[in-house]
Formats: sequence, structure tokens, C-alpha cells
Amino acid sequence: MNKYLGRVAASALILGFATEAMATEWNVSLWGTRRAFTEHVEKLAELVSEKTGGEFTLNISYGGLSNNRENLDGISIGAFEMAQFCAGYHADKNPSITVLELPFLGIESLEQEAAVSMALYQHPAVVADLARWNATLLMPSPLPQYNIVGSGDAPMTLADYEGMSVRAVGGIGAAMAAVGAVPTSMTASEVRQAMDSGVVKAVSFAPHAHMSFGTIESASWWTTNLNPGTVNCPVVVNSDALADLSDSEREALLSSVDEALDYYIEFYNGETMAAWGPALEERGIEQISYPESELTAFRDAVAGPAAAAWVEDNAAKGLPAQEILDFVTDQIAETGM
Repeated sequence: MNKYLGRVAASALILGFATEAMATEWNVSLWGTRRAFTEHVEKLAELVSEKTGGEFTLNISYGGLSNNRENLDGISIGAFEMAQFCAGYHADKNPSITVLELPFLGIESLEQEAAVSMALYQHPAVVADLARWNATLLMPSPLPQYNIVGSGDAPMTLADYEGMSVRAVGGIGAAMAAVGAVPTSMTASEVRQAMDSGVVKAVSFAPHAHMSFGTIESASWWTTNLNPGTVNCPVVVNSDALADLSDSEREALLSSVDEALDYYIEFYNGETMAAWGPALEERGIEQISYPESELTAFRDAVAGPAAAAWVEDNAAKGLPAQEILDFVTDQIAETGM
């Protein structure tokens, strides 16, 4: 009897270890702190856990796994299974998706940004581009048009940007250079110190980031309608890890993307934008609106040349650049109001 009970106990112990071993855990590399920009990843983790009864979990780390400029590298070597990054942080590594960072594309809402991004992420040239990093694009992090906060004298006309150091990446940087500003590329985590120390006088961000990274604490002015563009910050997964999931785990992950994005957009349009106006008013930040005549001249001077330069540069790298740009402009037209 003792031998029998011993075998039962041993079998139960082995079964317990096997059950524990069958559970799947993915590490997810983000940065900063939990904020509107990461709510879709948080929601995705919640949905995946619910759908799998806790057998598939996403362990989200805010900066503990990698810095934001190296998240794509970490994905490529399997250091973690999921990560978020911004295309403009390393345009040379992901040139195909930088098309969505061109200035004045004409995207008008987060919903449209999500739809156009998801369509582009399925384009064969884009899939192949990210495959070089063993990465599969999972979902975007839709952001509204960027605007600028700054300290010192407010630029009441676009000519007042002449010589001003502005944190601006990707196409936004090109747009600001066109009005004489000096664009500086740095990650979101570096911006507050750079602004406080005077390395930059102004910062281009979406509203959530101005609040999350504290730029409004040093700011005296804000542009309401410059709208030079936005950045594209996808969530990617390691392709091998995705392939290694069971069919049910993969279904739980992929079927949760749309709901996670819907939640993100509702959160951003609701809670984040509701807090933005009061945050500016509480700090006495001057809000600057430029006349339509200046904005039209700005767009006319920047949009065409930036797109042409993007096509030329990326065609030289072997990308079907004109095809990708045409695809995006067609998608914008199809998804527009």
C-alpha cells in the first residue's frame, strides 16, 4: 500500500510539473510607465489570459528588458517575445513603415490611423522588411497629430521657428526643418532632461506623451493646429515564438488584437483628451493657433518634397517605395470620411 501511495504521489507531482511546464509566458518590452500609449498592450495581455484560462500570459516590463531604441534588436535574437518601438527611432532598420511618418499624409483620426497601419503591415514588402529582424508586426499604437510645446518666446508665426532646436523625429523633423527649425532626434525618455537643460527649446509629441513625460511642466506655449504628422509605433512579436504557439494560443492572441485596439482608441479619445485641455489651462500654457494661409503654405512646401525624397531614398535601398507610398495613399482615400 505504501508503495502504491508513493507511486500516486510521484505521478501527481510529475503531472503538476507537466501542467506548469505547459503554461506559456511571453516577456513584453515597453518603456516609460503605463499610459495611454500602452493601454492596448495591457488590454491584449488581459484578453489573452482570459481566453486561455491563464495558460498563456504576457509579462509586461517597462524598461526592464531593453531600452526603446533596442527593442527591435531584442526581438531579432529572441531576448523577449513581444515589444513596442517607434519607426523613427531607427528608420534604417524598418524603412518600409516609415512611410506612415511622412508629414501631412492626411490621416484624420485614430481609427483611420489604425486601419491604414494594419493594412500596410500586411503588404508583402513590409512583411519581408520586418522579417529581416525575425519580427512579425502585430498591431499599431495609433497616435493623433503631433503638436509642439516649448519654453521661452512663443513662435507666433512659422518664421519664428528659425534656428529653434526642436525634438522631432521622422517626417515631423523634416517638416520642422522646412520652416528653419533645428530638429533633434531623441527618445521620449530623454526629452524632459533635454528640455530642462536647454538642449532643446521645444518638443513635438502627442498629448499623452507631453503629459506622461512631463514636457508641459517646463512649457510656456503649445501649438494647437500645426499638425505636421505623427509617428508609427508598432507592437511586434518574435516570428519564431509566434510559430511555436499552439493553435489555440495563437488564436487567443490574434483574435484579441481588434478588441485591444478598440479599447485603446476609446481610452485615448476619452480619458486622455479629456485631461489634456485642463492640464494646459492649469499651468497657464499659451495656446497658439496659426492662420490657415500659413498652414497651407507649410503643407505645400513640405508634403510633396518629403514624399519624393522618401521614395528616392528607399528605392535606392531596394524597396518598392513608390508602390508602398501609393498603397498608403490609396488606403487613406478608402478609409477617409
